[in-house]
Amino acid sequence: MPDAPHPLGVVLREARRRLSEAGVAGAALDARLLVEHFTGTTRSQAITDPTLPVHGVEPLFGAVERRIAGEPLHRILGFREFYGLKLELSRETLEPRPDTETLVDAVLPFVREVSERRGGCRVLDLGTGTGAILLAVLSVCPKASGWGVDISADAVATATRNADQLGLSNRFSVIQSNWFEKISNLYDVIVSNPPYVSSQQIEGLQQEVRYFDPVRALDGGADGLDHYRIIAERSPAHLAQGGLIALEIGHDQKADVTVIFVSHGWNLVEALADLGGNDRVLLFARP
Repeated sequence: MPDAPHPLGVVLREARRRLSEAGVAGAALDARLLVEHFTGTTRSQAITDPTLPVHGVEPLFGAVERRIAGEPLHRILGFREFYGLKLELSRETLEPRPDTETLVDAVLPFVREVSERRGGCRVLDLGTGTGAILLAVLSVCPKASGWGVDISADAVATATRNADQLGLSNRFSVIQSNWFEKISNLYDVIVSNPPYVSSQQIEGLQQEVRYFDPVRALDGGADGLDHYRIIAERSPAHLAQGGLIALEIGHDQKADVTVIFVSHGWNLVEALADLGGNDRVLLFARP
């Protein structure tokens, strides 16, 4: 279709047809979201005013072809919603996923309790990426302050923009650092969704993950556990007395990660499953 006005209903049906015929799962939903994004329309307009002339058709169908080629929907849109927040994505940030919301839910009671008892709570997010975990916590805990850490300059810039757009930059800072390399303060809570896929499993991941999520945010070394070892060993120097560590893990890593942390003097406080029933989050504290 040339980039001239076309009826909204016609454009939506054509986008849905192309995606469906290409075998894209969830073609109807993807078509609707792409049409809304590239034409600046809403779902209600598509229902009540299908003859509405819309522009942006040429870039829209370029995006449809990208989706057919396997690019994830939210990479094309440039953002993803997480814990009710709209977060910008970028080349070197992992796309935040619903399973990670389990980590936010797990840590919130502790952050709230510390905030009320001390008048504030200092949260450190290792490997912050888009800032998803930390920004979600800060969005519901107005007395908490957070510091994100990421080795990627691109991720640091993206997390900073997300904090600005959400109005949370007054309680959110980002540090470019290789884990604890440039960290010197004490924190009440340390959270992390570290890379935890073993190096040899990267090639076997789904195409949308393997080709579009940054490998550095996925690769956890030969057994997938390298970064947990770093966190277990170095966190005691940066966690305030009575503090808590909250970690996302792979579905089959609960036992191995627990052994690593216990060997460094940590106690397992709680283990939580995600909505799919898979082991997803571990909470640790020092005796």
